[in-house]
Amino acid sequence: MKNHLPTISDLPQHEEIRARLPKDVELWPRETSSFNHKALDTHHPLNKYWRKKVRWPSRPVVFISDPHADAQAFEDSLIAAGVADRKKPGLCQLKLTKFGKSAEIIIGGDCLDKGPSNLDLLRSVKQLYRMNAKVTLLAGNHDLRLRMGLLAITRKKDVGNQHFFVRMGKKIVPLFKEVFEQYLEGTKWEKKVPDEETCRKKLFPDEDWFNEFPFHAAGFLTAEGIDREVRKMHTKVDKFERHCLEAGLTLRHVYAASMQCQKLFLSRKGEFSWFFRKMKLVEKRGSFLFLHAGLDDVMGRMLLKNGTRYANKAFHRNLERRDLFGFYYSALANTFRTKYRDADLPLTDHGVKAVHKAGIKVVVQGHINRIQGQRIAIKKGLVHVEADVTLDINSRIAEGLEGTGVGATLIGKKMGIVGISCDYPAIKHLPEKSLKQIYA
Repeated sequence: MKNHLPTISDLPQHEEIRARLPKDVELWPRETSSFNHKALDTHHPLNKYWRKKVRWPSRPVVFISDPHADAQAFEDSLIAAGVADRKKPGLCQLKLTKFGKSAEIIIGGDCLDKGPSNLDLLRSVKQLYRMNAKVTLLAGNHDLRLRMGLLAITRKKDVGNQHFFVRMGKKIVPLFKEVFEQYLEGTKWEKKVPDEETCRKKLFPDEDWFNEFPFHAAGFLTAEGIDREVRKMHTKVDKFERHCLEAGLTLRHVYAASMQCQKLFLSRKGEFSWFFRKMKLVEKRGSFLFLHAGLDDVMGRMLLKNGTRYANKAFHRNLERRDLFGFYYSALANTFRTKYRDADLPLTDHGVKAVHKAGIKVVVQGHINRIQGQRIAIKKGLVHVEADVTLDINSRIAEGLEGTGVGATLIGKKMGIVGISCDYPAIKHLPEKSLKQIYA
């Protein structure tokens, strides 16, 4: 293994990162924190799909997902994976290693929300592009919620779009605080911002939204999905302003920050205009499909018939649609939202068969945070590598985890699948030959 994988002893890490990582490598452990119960079932019928040889990515892939605005955790994870090192102390001071120049870095979505450093995280990602790293940036639900929220308050209110701003909830508040402090504080921002009550009307859904939305959404969402959306919005409407005030922001501050975000993210010349422009919905490397959340039957058939290039083109065309509701609750958006709940669009045997016929044998995802490193799971009859290892500090505090998160998932023919996480006592290693024998 040492000849094929940049092991802990080989990586150009700073001592503080080295101290946080496991020192030993072991075969992917057979326990429930690393496999779900269906993947541990030796009689699971999925083994029939593994008769053909698994195709591996042509270059090693380093998958880092859900950094959630923690620039320190993101950069430490790049270093832990062996793709980068620091030129000097501080954020955005990276340089690519030899391995980093040969590997592809796939960011699995959810760069935004929660904090503490949304803008620095984006600047770290931008630095990778400037260094000519091979980077693929995938869409996450938290990322797209910002876009939906910003667009909603620029357009005429309708039942389908007027809830999108407040729907972002308390997790977006740190971004607005950062934007206000870095771009507006000390300026005459008040002159262009209406009074508090007018801001409230612009940002919040109308009172009759709760009665009208279930009828508007009928035929688009499942009954469970409609009920879940309405219940969630009751909570967010009740608490959003309080969360803002707790962060030191009035609704006038929030409105001003949202206008600045439109310039930063949606204007063609904005500092972060590249963020949504470079984003992809899915990417296929060999037999591995990389995405943020999961699939449904519609996406399975689309991938079989048209492939990932078409899916990504459809994603970008829909990002520009006037109908925000139609996009956000579509099969395309379900790809970065689903947790295979009854409220989500369904993935059935028909969709799974289409996915396998499309040459996809493993889905590599984020979205579902793990607190003991990566896990291999069979969900809806499809193999998933769950690779959100709870990097950001605020999620770690909520989960009772200590310190800054560090972790990455490495995938390549010579190395197999490798799971690095500071929250598991060893590096998990599934050799190339073992992948076809998971169910044997």
